Amino acid sequence: MQGNNGYDHAALADTLSIGPSTPPVAGGQRLRILSYNVQVGIASGRFHHYLTNSWKHVLPYEGRMGNLNSIARFISGFDLVGLQELDAGSLRSNFINLAEYLAHRGEFPYWYSQTNRNLGKLAKHSLGLLSRFRPHSVVEHRLPGRIPGRGALEAHFGAHHGEDSLVIMLVHLSLGRKARMLQMQYIAEVLRDHEHVVVMGDMNTPAHSQEVQRLVSHTRLQEPLASAKTYPSWRPMHAFDHILVTPGLGLEQVHVYNLNYSDHLPVGVELVIPETVRMAHTRIEQFCQ
Repeated sequence: MQGNNGYDHAALADTLSIGPSTPPVAGGQRLRILSYNVQVGIASGRFHHYLTNSWKHVLPYEGRMGNLNSIARFISGFDLVGLQELDAGSLRSNFINLAEYLAHRGEFPYWYSQTNRNLGKLAKHSLGLLSRFRPHSVVEHRLPGRIPGRGALEAHFGAHHGEDSLVIMLVHLSLGRKARMLQMQYIAEVLRDHEHVVVMGDMNTPAHSQEVQRLVSHTRLQEPLASAKTYPSWRPMHAFDHILVTPGLGLEQVHVYNLNYSDHLPVGVELVIPETVRMAHTRIEQFCQ
């Protein structure tokens, strides 16, 4: 599939294509969803770049916006995008909210930015949710953990509750297993009563881990497929980035895209959502900030 951005998404994903896992939903609406840890617009090609590029995490540099422009062109081929490791406007991003910037460049009418760790002028670590559909509500969550600074964004589309609603949750989980177990339990409590759910993000753990199993066992979410590896982007060895869905959503395509704009690879799915879930198209410049 080639989008209006000029990217041939299918070609990028040919060697990493996986799926399908659930039967299609007859007569539903197609929705292309992407999760991407963009490492604040820093491209990495070797492990030693974490050392040599470390200054880019606190100071502005000329190549950041060009790299983000490439990311914006790529993500413009999707309907709903969850981004991790953004900055909400500090010195390193030239005081630009990167969620807003990418939404503008990718022509997404709705965007939401959640700052999870605010270091003032030095850094504002954040999540970003970009959408072509208007959510009727967005909820911020502070995830539990010994070290604060992890969060989740919960967006609701369609009806306000019941089987005609769709819940999207974007997460970025901790590096430590104990913290991830607590965070998965928290997420499960929030989502356990919802019928149609998508959970996506950098979970810092493989699909078969106890943390993911805890989430699956306490919600309607299905186990993710044996995911293609997403980290590190230049030589993927770990499947840390996932998109989990509930059975009522027809999962037709799952891809990991071979891009070098970050230290992670993006993962995307094509869903068919039930006709009864009405996605609002009303255009405004931004939903909330």
